[in-house]
Amino acid sequence: MQTYDTLVEALDDLNRKGFTLDFNLAGDSLICRSKDLQLSPEQFHIVDVYRFEGVSDPDDNSILYAIESKDGQKGTLVNAYGAYADELSDEMVEKLKID
Repeated sequence: MQTYDTLVEALDDLNRKGFTLDFNLAGDSLICRSKDLQLSPEQFHIVDVYRFEGVSDPDDNSILYAIESKDGQKGTLVNAYGAYADELSDEMVEKLKID
């Protein structure tokens, strides 16, 4: 797995590798507004996960997911963790769990 120093560096490299869609969490699914696309947890898999921790500000903690849908559409999801993490369905929490 590739390692990155910053979230921006990771997003730029993943974009060059074809992960061009911008996914957002919507409780029980992922959505991509630019393509009017909605994916339930069984419709995608996580290719890679990268964790970034803010050195000077703990509020800057985030996780970057490289995601591919069952039909081959690729994109990224950036999610905060800790106190400001989004509320998710149990199924989505299980899908995004990092060991």
